[in-house]
Amino acid sequence: MTSVLKLVLVIKFVLTEKMVIVVRTDVDMGKGKVAAQVAHAAVSLVLKVLNSRNESWKRWLESWLNEGQPKIVVKVQSLEELMQRKQKAETLGLPTEVIVDAGKTQVEPGTVTCLGIGPAPSEVIDKVTGDLKLL
Repeated sequence: MTSVLKLVLVIKFVLTEKMVIVVRTDVDMGKGKVAAQVAHAAVSLVLKVLNSRNESWKRWLESWLNEGQPKIVVKVQSLEELMQRKQKAETLGLPTEVIVDAGKTQVEPGTVTCLGIGPAPSEVIDKVTGDLKLL
């Protein structure tokens, strides 16, 4: 592989946008429930960005849509930790969405189940979630 091609691949990898969904493991949810909550977070983030006036968010969304919409699902052990990640993401200017369940099936009404972050540049989101384990 030529040096130029390697450089292009490295730049593309570093600049790739992604979305990260942070799921609480202290809330008892079945696999299907978790999948639904993650989907809610992803859709909510896209709608938030589309309805915003933030041009950076819109550029990130467009890039993310063209890159295959990478989504990473990670876990935290408490509401407190989830909210700390939300605050850090917002401090960095990232779009966030907290998902609060209606309580019709497995959890109590008003339960915070997950946090969506992005889409945004991977290197920025990694400052918020890079240390978390995959779900």
